[in-house]
Amino acid sequence: MRVIFLNRYFYPDHSATSQMLSDLAFFLAASGVEVCVVTSCQRYDDATAGLPSHERIDEVDVHRVRTTRFGRDQLIGRALDYATFYLAAGSRLWRIARAGDVVVAKTDPPLISVVAAVVARWRGARLVNWVQDVFPEVAEALGVRALAGPQAGILRRLRNAAFRSAVANVVLSERMAAVVAGASGLADRDQDRSYNNRTHVIPNWADIEAIRPVAPADNPLRREWGLAEKFVVCYSGNMGRVHEFDTILDAAQALASTAAPIEFLFIGGGAQLRLLEDEVRRRALPNVQFRPYQDRAGLSLSLGVGDVHLVSQRPEVEGYVFPSKLYGIFAAGRPVVFIGDANGEIGSLVEREGVGVAVQQGDANGLAGQLLRLAGDAALRETMGARARALLCERYDKKIALNAWLKLLREL
Repeated sequence: MRVIFLNRYFYPDHSATSQMLSDLAFFLAASGVEVCVVTSCQRYDDATAGLPSHERIDEVDVHRVRTTRFGRDQLIGRALDYATFYLAAGSRLWRIARAGDVVVAKTDPPLISVVAAVVARWRGARLVNWVQDVFPEVAEALGVRALAGPQAGILRRLRNAAFRSAVANVVLSERMAAVVAGASGLADRDQDRSYNNRTHVIPNWADIEAIRPVAPADNPLRREWGLAEKFVVCYSGNMGRVHEFDTILDAAQALASTAAPIEFLFIGGGAQLRLLEDEVRRRALPNVQFRPYQDRAGLSLSLGVGDVHLVSQRPEVEGYVFPSKLYGIFAAGRPVVFIGDANGEIGSLVEREGVGVAVQQGDANGLAGQLLRLAGDAALRETMGARARALLCERYDKKIALNAWLKLLREL
């Protein structure tokens, strides 16, 4: 069996889609599967990065294609980067794919599965869609004007055709499975809880061995960042358009005037980072600081800086995306404070499993109150963190997900 992955980013890039793909590609190669990756020469946070056009990394054959390099800041530039990747990646896939291959298309850039479906059909390969987000629905939910009107319907029909042509559509959650199966007309459930045996839920993951709980007193980053005596509320990861931050900043502003030593820490980057930094300066918030993405090898320390972790997701995108940052928080043994639809899929998971609390988007007073409660109850935080770690071990550990992927691919 040969598996060809298609995604805009791959190792050594540190973005979430790259990390998941890299984990899976290297695992499959170590399991005896022939693995190729078609990707770009860019990094998520560096459009000008000149990664090698071809190399072999840990038995994975990496083909990098050249595209425009406008980056993620402007919508038009990003669209041009997408378009040139469609052309270059589709051409490279056409050259290397052969009958019997399995082509696994992720969703960065959106609708790359449409290109993959055409090439796979003509080359006699089998298509698997690895759905990280459901496009164009997520863009419509966020009010992207360029996708309003009939063009969204055209994109949806092309996307649905790619879903139907695939031998498997792999999604991240049950709600996303229902969305994908319903959109593609594969919505009849079988007894094995898949949809027509073609829609499969395999969540993303964290590595329980690589990320371990670190006690605040033993964490040098807390001292280095001036947080040794603070209660740290951490947001770690991508600050993208599907995340809402006004509720968090309003809570930070309310808590800045209290005697409690509560500090808000943002680690990472993304489309909203500059807006967040500008808003913090405008409000002159003394209890907020920013740090860049941390190396994956140091996640135990960077995630361990937080006493609790924030996860934010706009309610209108529920079912279209799923926050994979949850799993790193679980591995670090920290409570989750979710801001979004408190009764939705993620909020219900957090509350049901006892790994944290859920707050409705816009309820800054409620968020501030929950943070004060957690700051004053170390025993509750310890209990929630232990439950989070146990939940990862039971359901979301890296080994569980990778073996589920290997089983699925072998069955194909």
